Amino acid sequence: MTLPHASQASHTQSDDRWTPQANLPKTLPALIAQAASLYPHRDAIIDGTLRIDYASLWQQSQAVAASLIALGVEAGDRVAIWAPNVSEWILAACGIHAAGAVMVPLNTRMKGPEAVDILDRSQAKVLFSIGNFLGQYYPHMIQSIRPNTLQHVVVLREGFNVAQGTSADMDWASFLQQSTPDAKLEVAHRIAQLTENSTADLMFTSGTTGRPKGVMAAHGPTIQAFSAWGRVVGLQPDDRYLIVNPFFHSFGYKAGWVAAFIQGATVYPEQVFEAEAVLTRIAQEKISFLPGPPTLFLSMLAHPKLKSFDISSLRVAVTGSANVPPILITRMREELGIDNVTTAYGLTECGGCATACDPRDSAETVASTCGRAIPGTEVRCVDANGQPVPIGEPGEVQLRGYHVMQGYFGDEAATREAIDSEGWLHTGDVGVLNEHGYLKITDRLKDMFILGGFNCYPAEIERLLADHPAIAQVAVVGLPDERMGEVGCACVILREGAQLSAEQLIAWSRGHMANYKVPRHVLFCTQFPLNASNKVLKRELVELACSKFLASMP
Repeated sequence: MTLPHASQASHTQSDDRWTPQANLPKTLPALIAQAASLYPHRDAIIDGTLRIDYASLWQQSQAVAASLIALGVEAGDRVAIWAPNVSEWILAACGIHAAGAVMVPLNTRMKGPEAVDILDRSQAKVLFSIGNFLGQYYPHMIQSIRPNTLQHVVVLREGFNVAQGTSADMDWASFLQQSTPDAKLEVAHRIAQLTENSTADLMFTSGTTGRPKGVMAAHGPTIQAFSAWGRVVGLQPDDRYLIVNPFFHSFGYKAGWVAAFIQGATVYPEQVFEAEAVLTRIAQEKISFLPGPPTLFLSMLAHPKLKSFDISSLRVAVTGSANVPPILITRMREELGIDNVTTAYGLTECGGCATACDPRDSAETVASTCGRAIPGTEVRCVDANGQPVPIGEPGEVQLRGYHVMQGYFGDEAATREAIDSEGWLHTGDVGVLNEHGYLKITDRLKDMFILGGFNCYPAEIERLLADHPAIAQVAVVGLPDERMGEVGCACVILREGAQLSAEQLIAWSRGHMANYKVPRHVLFCTQFPLNASNKVLKRELVELACSKFLASMP
């Protein structure tokens, strides 16, 4: 289905930002080699006092590849990374790709059994793991249950203690000494054997709807998609890109350092999001480019000392999710002083990117949509029978294009369920397309709750509640109700110094939305439970709300 583009916008499809970049490399190692040739002495990564230029990035990634080959990693083998955003994560990933292997990122919030499940299912031969992090020694969490296929654990940074592990464990420096002359010669052969269709990574979905599934993605589509993404959102070679989004997620990996390396920008890894630390680093490092989920920017806006930080270097911010309230875009521009604020949409199964707003789109467009399809992508919304719905009507978002996943690892049935015979990826998101082809995500099908026969979409209600002047953050969940089936509960974090009662918010809501959308309960919070991607864990909010409201009901 071909969609028209925004006729009222200040740009056209022929603009350079929407024109595919010419002469793109076909594989991720070729991308690093090209960047090393074009910008050899430009900083690729700045991690604390450590600076790695593009020439060194290329050399070090080959060294990692040679050591992996010396450890017995074959082309196509899986190698996992379980660590926060540190420079070694990027070096390990680039080395995995250069060895012709498949990179498997692990969520740093996983517990030992969860990590082992993915290591076992992917049959990873080597694991790069952080040592001490978040009060845990990570390799120790899998010590007694590690799968037999995991032959080596390489411990990054401080905390390495072979007494806590096995004889197969080593630190980063010891790992790099494993290389042999033959392995170094083999690296060039492995890189030459890669094609744009070679599998680059196996990323396991979050598992919010069941056991995580491994999404297989190829080299070429990743480079093509995030070349387009970077050009549309305005990522430039001289940008200083602070990456708070975790590297184990597409937002931190592909829209993160891969997109930066395509454009020749400098990456600043940030291990954990903490508002004051991020504001300090923006001021000190003159950060110019900062993507993140809405909670990241809301936390920055809520910081009591915000005005004491010089964050005037911030040039571009990119956000996105089902619940980007329009007021957030306005506040990012006016209170954070970011001229180019834009939104985008994607999911792991499409490589992480499908649509984007151009920063030159109107403020209303950026605030109310997540943009139009990037070049080479088709978007449609369909009803329960798989038929396209009229423009302006909600339906399940489906995507088709070169960057749709190769499939779920070892699960052909799930792949067939997700991608139909015509190549459409069924996203499970609910969205609306306007007459210009701009997409608005209204919710997840699984998050919808039904009150007295009315479909209630939490993200829509959240956008309405976000306009209340006392509210800093809000998340809406559905709770079971004997009479209505389900009712809404607004989980609210107030702005500093603001006062608001549940009765006042419910009364305000009745004047601003249809009655069936009005929350029946209000749960006031000081903070929301978040995952490592800074997304709100709604299942935990449901449990909190149920324990408070349902336990007290007769």
